[in-house]
Amino acid sequence: MDCSEEKLGEKRLIKKRELVRLIIQSLYSLGYRKSGECLESESGISCKSAEFGALESKVVDANWDGCFELINGLEGLADEQRASAVVLVLQQCLLECLKNGDDSAALKLLRKQIARLKVGKENVSRLAYELISPKESGTGLVSNMREKLVTELENVLPPPITLPPRRLERLVEMAISSQIDSCIYHSISSVSLYEDHHCDHAQFPTRTSQILSNHGNEVWYVQFSNNGEYLASSSSDCSAIIWKVPCDDSEVTKKHALLGHTKPVSSVSWSPDDTMLLTCGNMEVVKLWDVETGTFKRTFGDDDIIVNSCAWFPNSKRIVCGSSDPENGIYMWDCEGNEIKVWKGMRMPKVLDLAVTPDGENLISVFADKEIRILNVGTNSERIIAEEHPITSLSVSGDGKFFIVNLNSQAIHMWDVAGEWVTPTKYEGHKQHQYVIRSCFGGLNSSFIASGSEDSMVYIWNRKNSKPIEILSGHSKTVNCVSWNPRRHQMLASASDDQTIRIWGPSTSTS
Repeated sequence: MDCSEEKLGEKRLIKKRELVRLIIQSLYSLGYRKSGECLESESGISCKSAEFGALESKVVDANWDGCFELINGLEGLADEQRASAVVLVLQQCLLECLKNGDDSAALKLLRKQIARLKVGKENVSRLAYELISPKESGTGLVSNMREKLVTELENVLPPPITLPPRRLERLVEMAISSQIDSCIYHSISSVSLYEDHHCDHAQFPTRTSQILSNHGNEVWYVQFSNNGEYLASSSSDCSAIIWKVPCDDSEVTKKHALLGHTKPVSSVSWSPDDTMLLTCGNMEVVKLWDVETGTFKRTFGDDDIIVNSCAWFPNSKRIVCGSSDPENGIYMWDCEGNEIKVWKGMRMPKVLDLAVTPDGENLISVFADKEIRILNVGTNSERIIAEEHPITSLSVSGDGKFFIVNLNSQAIHMWDVAGEWVTPTKYEGHKQHQYVIRSCFGGLNSSFIASGSEDSMVYIWNRKNSKPIEILSGHSKTVNCVSWNPRRHQMLASASDDQTIRIWGPSTSTS
C-alpha cells in the first residue's frame, strides 16, 4: 500500500504519511537534527512538502520570478494568504535590488507584481506601506535575510504546504487537555503520557481527618494561608486562632490564640506574604496581628469605623476594608495605619463584602444586598452587576479571572471578572436562607467550588458542572465557611455552628 494512503490506529483515523511528517518536524524542533534527517531518509518522507521545498530553493537562489510563479500557482490558498506570501517575497526582492543600487528594477518589479495581486483596492495602501517600510532583516547579510524569509513563508502558507509550528506537541497537549476536562476529580499537576489520565476519587478530600474543637462557640470563618502552611479561624467566642498545618500527614496544631476583640470575630484575611493577619470583629474595628509571634500590632481607624470585611493588596502593604454602615463606606490604609483613600458619602450604600483580585487591579464589592461593583483601581472605571436575590458573600479565584457570590436563594453564581456581558454559571444543591454562607475556589487552577450549607453539609462542585460531585457529612449544625488549601489540593477545612473545624482529606493515604 502507498504510504500516503495507509491509515493507522484502531479507528484508522491517522494517515501514516502525515504522522511521520509530524514526527520528523518534532525531532527537528527538539534539536534532534540527525535523527530527523535519518527518519526522512529511511521513510522517504520529507518534513517539508515538495511545493515548499521548491519555493525554498528558489528563495535561496534568488529566483524571484520563479517564486512568484510558484506562489501564484499553488492550490488551496485564500487570496489573502497568497497576497501575504507574494508581499514577503516582493519585499525581500526589493530590499536586495535597493541594496545593489538597482532602483529601476525595483520599481519595475513593484508595478508588475502589485498589478497581479488580487487583494482589492482597500488593501493596496497597506501593501505599499509594508513594501516601502524595510524590516530589521534589511540590515543583515543577504543569506540571513533569505533564511528569515523562508521562516516567514512557513508561517503564512497553510497546511499541507507547511506544517503549523510544533504540531505534534500541540496534538498531544490537546489529547491530555481533553482527558483532564473529562476528569471531574482532577487535582494532579503532573500528567503522564504513558497512560490515560484519570484522577482517583479516593485521593479527593471526602473524609474527616481531624476535628478541631478549641473554640468555645460557633466558628464563623476559616481560611488557609497563601502558602498553605497555616490555617486561621474566627468565632463568635470573640477570638481567632492561627493553626500550624504540617507538611506531612500529621495533625494540625494550634499556634496562637488571638485575643483582644470584645465582640464576635466575623472574618480573617491573610497578607499575601503570610506574615500578617487581619481580623474583623462583628460591629467592631479591624485588627492586625503578627503571624510568627501572634502579637497584636495595631487597630485601623477609630471606634466610629465599624468594619465587617477586609482584604489585602498583593504587595502586602495596603489593605482595604468595608463597612455595612453607609456613613463609613470603604477605607484604604497602609500597614502603618495611615489612611490612603476613602469612598463614602450620602450616596454610598452599605458594603456587605469585598475582595481584591490577586493582581491588585480590581476591587470587587457587594453593595446593598444585590449589587456587585467591580472597580478598576488604576483607571477608576467601574462595572456593575445586579443580582435578583440578596448576596451574602463573595470569593475570588486564585487566578483572579472569576468570582463567586452566595445568594440566599440557595444558589451560587460564578462571574467573569473581565467580561463585559457574561451569564453566570449557577451552582445549586446546598441550603441557604438566612445564614451568611461563604464558599471558596479550590483544587488545581481553582477547578472546584466548595460551600457550606444550612443542612450541616459541605458541597463540592467541579467548576464546569452545576451539579455537586460530593456532599460531605460530619458537622451537626450549619457550616458557615469552607477553605481549600492552595498548596495541598487534597486538604479542605470547614467551620460550623457546632463549634468545630473539620479538616477533610482523601479516603486513602497519600504517602
